[in-house]
Amino acid sequence: MVTYHEITPTGLANLKQEVEDLKTIRPAKIKNLADAAALGDRSENAEYSAAKRELRQLEGRLRYLDKLIRYAKVTHPAASDIADIGNRITLKFDDDEDHATYELVGPAEAGMGQDKLAINSPLGAAIRQHHAGDTVTVTAPSGSYQVTLMNIASA
Repeated sequence: MVTYHEITPTGLANLKQEVEDLKTIRPAKIKNLADAAALGDRSENAEYSAAKRELRQLEGRLRYLDKLIRYAKVTHPAASDIADIGNRITLKFDDDEDHATYELVGPAEAGMGQDKLAINSPLGAAIRQHHAGDTVTVTAPSGSYQVTLMNIASA
């Protein structure tokens, strides 16, 4: 059974752009490997080992990105009054009165920039499908705490 992951249209575009960027540098990595191989004995050739490792890492990243793109389910927010993927939310952390603003995103794009909050994180899962003004309890590995959704807007 195939498992799809939710992603915003911007997140999918970022993944596709990274693939294009990697494909652009791939020929240079292949040439570096060929040049290093031409130096002779591969068993003690540090340049060859490094070039091979770099190309292998690039190929692995391309396979990973291909899988993310293939199994992506582009999701648009259902409404701007409910916290869901693609919305920008402002939270008040009730224990210390701090405020923070995040964009709710799918797990694959959580690391793509600052202020991205994955919907499968403890905080993201707790606030998903709640309305502005709601106070929710977040159960995290380090303990429970409460947050209040101050504002929800389309990203």
